[in-house]
Amino acid sequence: MAQRLPSLLIYILSFTMIGIYWNNHHHLLRRTKTISGGVMWSNLALLFWLSLVPVVTEWVGQGADSVFPAVAYGIVSLASAVTYFVLVRAILRANHHDTALSRALGHDTKGAISPFVSILGIALAFVSPYLSYACYVLLSMMWIIPDRRLARQHQHSPPSLS
Repeated sequence: MAQRLPSLLIYILSFTMIGIYWNNHHHLLRRTKTISGGVMWSNLALLFWLSLVPVVTEWVGQGADSVFPAVAYGIVSLASAVTYFVLVRAILRANHHDTALSRALGHDTKGAISPFVSILGIALAFVSPYLSYACYVLLSMMWIIPDRRLARQHQHSPPSLS
């Protein structure tokens, strides 16, 4: 049982990460009125990086105390955060006329901090993979509550007829 615990814990972390992205993605797209080619391509890039989560999850489960699976997990986490940021910027460009959306997405402290936590996790993997996993858990804890900027903005918007 003890040898399976790392696999279970990384699975829970990965499921949480996917769930967090799904919730925030849902809130973001519900507020989006205009979709452009840039939005579509950046969304596809995000989906690509998130599709790698099961691959790195399995790798970590097989060698949780190894450096390179921890680094790979951090790279996927970092790339997911960066492409989510790019998606938000593409949505803002496509919806430049929507000042309420621009106000809601204007200040993103968690989004600005997240890549640095992923980079720290990648660097700490060379000291101890478990320190890197602690960084990735910290990221999930930061984002476990969906992006309130969008949820709050959506509550004040009239319901969509579509």
